[in-house]
Amino acid sequence: MSFDAILGAINEQAKNVAPLGDTLKFKIDDNTLFIDGTGESNVVTTDDNEASCTISCSAETLTKLKDGSLNPMMAVMSGKVKIKGDMGLAMKLQSLL
Repeated sequence: MSFDAILGAINEQAKNVAPLGDTLKFKIDDNTLFIDGTGESNVVTTDDNEASCTISCSAETLTKLKDGSLNPMMAVMSGKVKIKGDMGLAMKLQSLL
C-alpha cells in the first residue's frame, strides 16, 4: 500500500472515531503522518510536528497491521514497529487501524 493510500485511509477513519485527546506521529518509511486529536476532531496532516507518541514502521508493516495479518504486540517485540513516548496513546490506535 502506498503512503498516499495509507494517508487517505487513516484520514477517513480518523473522522469516524472520537478525538484521541493528544498528538500522535507515524514515521512510515521516509514519510510523516501527524494526527492532532486535541481538538473536537482528529486532524491528519503530513506535518513533522512534535507528538506525545511517535510510531515508526514500514508501509508494508502498517498494511499488515491494518489488515490483521500481523499481531501488533509481535510487531513491537520483533522490532518491526518502534514506539517512542506515550504507550497508552499507542494502545488507542486500534480504533484508527
